[in-house]
Amino acid sequence: MSTTTTSQTPENEEPAGPPEAAQARPARLIQNEATTEIPVHLLFRDDPDPVSLPLRPAVVGRRQGTGEQPRFRRPLPAKPRPAPEVDPELVERPARVLPGTAGVLAGSCGLAGCLATSWWAGVLPPLAADALRLPVYAGAGLGPAQWAAYAGAGALGLFGFGGLARGRTGRAWVLGLFGRYRGTVRRTGLMWVNPLLLRRRVDVRLRHWRSEPMPAADANGVALRVAVLVVWRVRDTARATLGVEDHETYLRECVEAALTRVPVEPPGGGAKGVAELAVDALTRLVAADAGPVGIEVFSVQPLRVEYAPEVAAAMTRRRIATLDAQQRATMLTSVVDSVEDTVTRLTMRGLVELDDYERKALVKDLTVAFCSGRGEAAP
Repeated sequence: MSTTTTSQTPENEEPAGPPEAAQARPARLIQNEATTEIPVHLLFRDDPDPVSLPLRPAVVGRRQGTGEQPRFRRPLPAKPRPAPEVDPELVERPARVLPGTAGVLAGSCGLAGCLATSWWAGVLPPLAADALRLPVYAGAGLGPAQWAAYAGAGALGLFGFGGLARGRTGRAWVLGLFGRYRGTVRRTGLMWVNPLLLRRRVDVRLRHWRSEPMPAADANGVALRVAVLVVWRVRDTARATLGVEDHETYLRECVEAALTRVPVEPPGGGAKGVAELAVDALTRLVAADAGPVGIEVFSVQPLRVEYAPEVAAAMTRRRIATLDAQQRATMLTSVVDSVEDTVTRLTMRGLVELDDYERKALVKDLTVAFCSGRGEAAP
């Protein structure tokens, strides 16, 4: 059986032929439906000195045969961060309250009505009647009229005494009825508030909050732990109480968000101006975020700055190495100055005459002596 051997030509090897046919053959191209035609030899060209080309907007290539025109990709403008919004109608307004004497008077009237009804019904004990100096009355018994009088007098007494409240300096009451805001009470002393209203006490004094260590970063992106002191107060009680679930938790989250956006000066940083700029930026960001919910922020001051546990050891070694290098550079500068001053005085006063070799030897010996003395005195 005969075996036929077929010779295959490599793909990258051009078949042999006359030179005229090789010159007439077109250059090989890479081509698909999404790209333009690129000569193969341009892909493997070596340019030792590439020429910088001006930047142009990127062009989306068109597909062949579709007739679509190329489109330019223009950079989209950065949208500003939306500010937090609260219901514009939710604004603090004073609530309607009465002096405390009105509540005391109403409660007293209700109590007197109950006693009078008991005497009318004849159920008032004799001792109480004698104490009140009431005439003896047989009584008509407990009928519907007496029970109605009891109900009216009791309701008046409960309504009068139950609405009494005491206002304190630096505290406010946020009143609500069936889920609707009815006003804020900032008055002090005894007053009467409708007992059907729901009361929420709010502290409106100037307060400060010291946080636990929070995650932050410096200008180089090194992880830090920062404890801050925030000085703040509630300006609008309606928004602080009803605008958010818990205004203290909201303030804490605002501080955490600001620390992620503002670089903090690392421990041992001596740039005082940079630290003040960081304080101003933190205060401005937290005040802008907490302002719409009725919280007024006066200062956000970092108290303690330390490296995060995962980088604390490495940064401590780096600081020690930096201080050691600075100390060595300072000591070397001092030694060189001392040697130069000594050699200059010896030669200027004519105590010694030195040629170049002797001068170099003297400088070497003095440098070794001074460095040894500084090294022994340093510990």
